[in-house]
This record gives sequence, C-alpha cells and structure tokens, in this order.
Amino acid sequence: MAEAADFQGTSASPARWWLRRAGALLTGAPLLAGLLQLPAAAPAQAASSDAVSVSVDSLSPSAPTDGDTLTVSGTVTNNGKRTVTQAHVGLQVGSPLTSRSAIDSVARHSDEVQGASGSQVGDKYEEKFAKLAPGVAEHFTLSVPVDKLDLGADGVYELGVTLSGQTSARSWDQVLGIRRTFLPWQPSDADTKTKTTFLWPLLSTVHMTAKTGAGDLQTPEFLDDDLAEELAPGGRLAQMVELGKDLDVTWVIDPDLLASVDAMAVGNYRIQAADGTSTPGSRENEAVAKRWLAGLQKAVAGKEVVALPFADPDLASLAHNGTSVTGSLSHLKDATDVAATTVKTVLHVTPSTDFAWPVNGAVDRSIMKVATSAGADRVIARSDSLQETGGLPYTPSAARPVGGGTTAVVADARLSTAFQGDLTKAGTATLAVQRFLAQSLELNEQTDKQRSLLVAPQRMPTASQAQAMAAALKALQGGTWSQSQDLTATSKDKPDPGATTRIPSASAYPSSLRRQQLPRTAYEQIARTQDMLDSFRVILTDQSRVVTPFGRAINREMSTSWRGRGGAAEGYRGGVEAWLDELTDQVKLIDKSETKLSGRSATIPVTVQNNLVQPVGHLVLRLESTMPTRLEIGGKAYSEQRVEISGGHSQSVKFTTSANANGRVAVTAQLYTQDGRAYGDPVTFDVKVTEVTPTVMLVIGGGVLLLVLAGFRMYTHRKRAAARQADEGGPGTAAEGPDEPGNPGAPGDRLTEESDCAAGADGPGQPSDPAPDTAPESPDPSGTGERVDR
Repeated sequence: MAEAADFQGTSASPARWWLRRAGALLTGAPLLAGLLQLPAAAPAQAASSDAVSVSVDSLSPSAPTDGDTLTVSGTVTNNGKRTVTQAHVGLQVGSPLTSRSAIDSVARHSDEVQGASGSQVGDKYEEKFAKLAPGVAEHFTLSVPVDKLDLGADGVYELGVTLSGQTSARSWDQVLGIRRTFLPWQPSDADTKTKTTFLWPLLSTVHMTAKTGAGDLQTPEFLDDDLAEELAPGGRLAQMVELGKDLDVTWVIDPDLLASVDAMAVGNYRIQAADGTSTPGSRENEAVAKRWLAGLQKAVAGKEVVALPFADPDLASLAHNGTSVTGSLSHLKDATDVAATTVKTVLHVTPSTDFAWPVNGAVDRSIMKVATSAGADRVIARSDSLQETGGLPYTPSAARPVGGGTTAVVADARLSTAFQGDLTKAGTATLAVQRFLAQSLELNEQTDKQRSLLVAPQRMPTASQAQAMAAALKALQGGTWSQSQDLTATSKDKPDPGATTRIPSASAYPSSLRRQQLPRTAYEQIARTQDMLDSFRVILTDQSRVVTPFGRAINREMSTSWRGRGGAAEGYRGGVEAWLDELTDQVKLIDKSETKLSGRSATIPVTVQNNLVQPVGHLVLRLESTMPTRLEIGGKAYSEQRVEISGGHSQSVKFTTSANANGRVAVTAQLYTQDGRAYGDPVTFDVKVTEVTPTVMLVIGGGVLLLVLAGFRMYTHRKRAAARQADEGGPGTAAEGPDEPGNPGAPGDRLTEESDCAAGADGPGQPSDPAPDTAPESPDPSGTGERVDR
C-alpha cells in the first residue's frame, strides 16, 4: 500500500490483496513447472538481433465475461535481416496486476521481449506461418473462448501476444516479438460500482473575426474555412457529435463554437483573404453547418450540458499576466454572462455555467481566485495538480471543498490522459483503450467504498482520439464495475474527509504550461482596444452593430486555443484593433486649407463626415483659436457646437469669428464625445486676417463721388441740348426726340443702366452678412485660399 503516494492512491484493500495473491500463486504454479522444463533463457536474449514487431489492432470484447470468445487481431512484421521460419502467433496470460502503477509499468514496456512471462494458451489457438521474410507484415486473428484463458480472481490481467519461431542463427523455437496489453476481468457485477463522469468537450480554435458587413444582416467574416472541414462528414467535430450521441457523457461546450457554426449556417458569410479582401463562403458549407447543428441538438437532448465562458478564456494566463491590467477581469464576467444565452438560443437547452476549467486542470491559488471571480463556484482540477498528501491507499472521490464556498472537482490524471498522443494507428488506439479500462477496474478494486470519479480528457481531441475515447466508454458503460453520472451530481457528492483540499501556490504551476500563456502585453493591447470601443460606442445610435461583434472578438483574444500559437494570437489582436480604428475613422473632420478674412467679422465652416451606415450623434465640435487676441471665435478663445449626422452624409458646421488685428492665426477643430473624450484626429488650418483700412474706404468713397459728379454733368449737358432743340424746332419736338427719358432706346438710358449695374457690382455692400449655408451633405474640402462666408 505504500505505493499509493506515487500517483493518487493505487493499492487494493487488504482482503482483496490477499485474494489476488492466492490467485496469482495458483495460476503461476503450472507456469513455473513449464518454465523449469525449458532448455534455457537464451532465446529471449536472441530476439534483439532478429526483432519482430507485433501490433494488436483490435481486441474484442474489451472487457469479456463468462461465455465470451476473445478475438485478437493485428499484424506481425519481421524487422530483422533473417527470415523467420516455423513462425506462430499465440497468447500469453500473465498474473493479475495488483496496482495502478503496475499497469503503468507494463504499458511502458509493452514490446520488450526480455520481461515476457505468463502461461501460453494452447497450440490450438495459435496462427502459424511457414516463414516470415524480412520487411514482410502478416495479418493474424486469434479467437479463444474465455474459459480457456484460465482466468482466476477478478482483476486486471496482463495479456501478451507473441510471435515465436526460428532463424538461421537460432535454430530453436524462441519468442521474437511481443505486444503486451490488458485484459480487464470482472465477469459479474461488482459489489460496489464506481460512479464515473466523463466530459465530452466540444471546442475549437477561434474562427470569426470582428468584421461584419454593412448591411442589415451584418455578414460575418471568418479567418479561414477550417471550421467547415471540422464540421464536414469525417471531420473532427462531426465525429465528436456522431460518437457522443450514444454515450452517457457530460457535454462541455464553448459557446463561441456554436455562434460561429450558427453564423455559417445562416449563410452569406465571408472568408478573409491574404490581401485584406474577403470572398463569399460556399453554399455547400452552409448546408454542412446546418446538418451539424441539427445533429448536435439531437445529441444533447436530455443530457447535461456545461457551457464554458464564451471563447473559453485562458484562466491561468489571466491569473498570472492579466489581473494587473485594468478591466481584464470584466471581460471574463462578460464572457460568462453571454454563455448561457448563446447555448440556449442555438441548442434550445439550458446549460450549467457555474463550472470553470483551467488548462489541463492545473490550478494554483491565483487561478482559483480568477476562476471564481465571474460566478463559477466549481473548478475542474486534475489530480496531478491537486496531489494527495494524506497517504490514502485509494483514489478519493472527485469533489473537494476548498474554502469560500468553492468546490474543486478533481479529475483522475491517469484516466484523463489515457487518450493523448498519436492514436491514428490501430495498435496504439487499442492499447489506449485497454489501458483505460484496466485503470478503471483497478481503481474500483482499491476499496469497497463507493466513490465518484471524473475523467476530463484533452480539450480538443483529434478524430482518432475521439474514436478511442468512444470505444473505451462503450466498454466501460457496458461493463460491470462502473456506472455513469453527470458532472453536477459528482460535484455534489460527499467528499472524502481524508482527501487533500490544499491549493498549490503559483510556483507549483508547471513551467511547460506557463511558457504557453498569453503575455501581459496581450492584455494591455486588449485594454487599448476596449478604450477605443468605449469612445466609439457613445456616438452611435445603434451600438449593438459594433459592441456585439467587437465584444465577442475581445473574448476570443483571451481564448485558451491561442496556447502555443503566440504569433497567430498577436496577429488576431492586431486585426481587431486595426478594424476598429478603421471604423472610428469613418467619422472625421475634413481637412481644411488656409482661410482668408477680409473684414472684422465672418463665419468659418468646418465639415464633419460620417461614412458609417448608421447616424451618429452625441458629438461636440470645438473650434479653437491659438491667438484669441487677434481672432476670436464666438466672442472667446473657442466655441463648441453639437453634431448629429445621418449615415453616409456630411455636415458643415459654421462658427462666427471676429478679427481684432491683421495677420495669420492657427485654428484647431476637434471632435469630442459628450463625456469629454477627444474623438479622432484634430484638423488645424490657418486663418489670414486682412482688415479693411480707413484709407481704402476714402479711396472707394472718392471714386463713388466722381461717378456721381460725372453723371450730374452729363445730365446737365443733355438738358441744355434739349432746351436748344426745343427753341429751334418748336413745340412738341422734344417730346418726340430720341433723347426723351421715356424712350427705351435712348442713349442716356443705356448709360444710366450701365452705371447702375456698375454700382451694384462694385459698390459697397454688407461684408458681414452671411451667404447661404454650405450644402449639408457636401464632403468636399475647402479649396486653396478659400474665402469664408460673410
């Protein structure tokens, strides 16, 4: 029992230990007698130069009972340089394994010939080959009734598949290759069954960007089309749903995955291109997304569903690098709040949202604090992080009260890591399945006390890993020593009083995991993006068009899926920030050239442009003079006016100015939000004041006087001429003459009209009177040397 400390409780109860020991002696006696009759141990040593690899590709049933026939199939391959003759494949049954660490040891040395031991099943159940040439692989299938295996007491047996034969160098029968696996033997229902919770994670990487289209549908944009490949038949996510629908599991779902698939299913989504443009997604992928969602809805019906915070934020990164950045924890709360709504909307089920799941179940005090800050009161940990220190001779139940109303639900590390690595080869996957079942049965044999155990596998299993998981679960759920249970029930079961509840310090966090964390600079960039979003949202009439996509994008920037992909994470954050900056720049001031004032007062127009599809408001435009002693705006150094602009329009805002002296004055226009934050870039331009002087007025007045005198002189001359003509021509002549003022064709009239026109064009007017308003929707900037309205 002392070995229990090596990995969370491994020894059996005393009564069962003695029962197993007696069974092992009874089973091993005939084997020992047979071994004494062997010529020597040399054949085992000879195998090193003529190695033959053995792969067990399938073993059925995985956990046999009385009356079953065990079928083992696989391949043998001659990796040596000599042909193997009189080759035959057979089975060896070893002694029961009495601890979980013993199972680990067999798994580590599963192909070593030197340690081969056990009783050989009879020749009747062998498959023979005349020869096995170098580099040649041969398939085999062995079928043996279980009662011929001479299995004794309940427990886990080592099962060896051996290839024996002769070579030209060793002309006697010898074991040339072996593959060890495990045979769980529990033919009848156990007196006490372990309650097992298996998490079935449905998560993916980040796929959606912050960009949406300008139309009412706000067409979403995806980073790539990889999600469609995962959803398509045979894809990873497709298999997770297909395999999980028939299993008693607790579904653990990232709401971001559901939101992304739902956006794809609606149609009209677009795919980001390398040049910054986007291309339409295919209709075929739209149909794939719809089928996957429909399948998932059926699969989770009546099952427990746990929703992680939106986009599965990296709790450890946040705890270690983000909490010192203002506002970071608020994003976790926001991601938690939106999780339930998303799952319920898409899947039509109400999920549990009070579970937190740090990466690999690795916890420390800071992680626990962050995990519970958003409302989760149950944290999924793992036994290699929350290690047992009390010397228990068995694995305790998963639930551990750790203080403050928080429960750590501790997953068994051996069971949770059983399906990691490359399981694309059938032999590797089969070994993983048998090892999982062996650990589960051995765990159940440790004590007569019923316990609740949790299995929390890797977050994103590959398709082959998922297949192995499903095969193991089917065997477990059809077995005789385990019963299924939901995660919520496991977290509420009575904890073992001897189990550890001490949370490790931050220094105990694995360095391999710490190197994959998001850095502090990531959270600083997220904070900048949030500040930009806060400034932008206040001017919008429909904030949801911007706040929702960018809020979810900020959640995605904190995702656990960025671990090990620092460059991609940085690129994503930069893309979100750049797109928000581009949107905010759609509401801006139009650049303005130098403006000339030729009087003491005038109005200066400043144009604000809105290229968004929605109206904007809650803006204040300030025009400020850098030299108010020379040029005042609105009677002081600056003036402000409220601004409201329809979508896709521009507006000219006019400011009244007064000049006190000639010269050039720099003027700055700046937009502000109503809460006083500067919005966008300022526009600075020069105003040139050229005030009209008294001398100029005197010259103008003299010119007008000369015109008046010249006109009076000509009038007098015409009157005298008319009088003379009257004296010479008699009465009535003047009235009919061409110079009569009433005659429209008279030269005198034409002169008067021309003079009046000249006076109207050049004569003094009202310099301070404003001209008509600038067109309210004109986006054109002022021309060079423009004159302001007067």
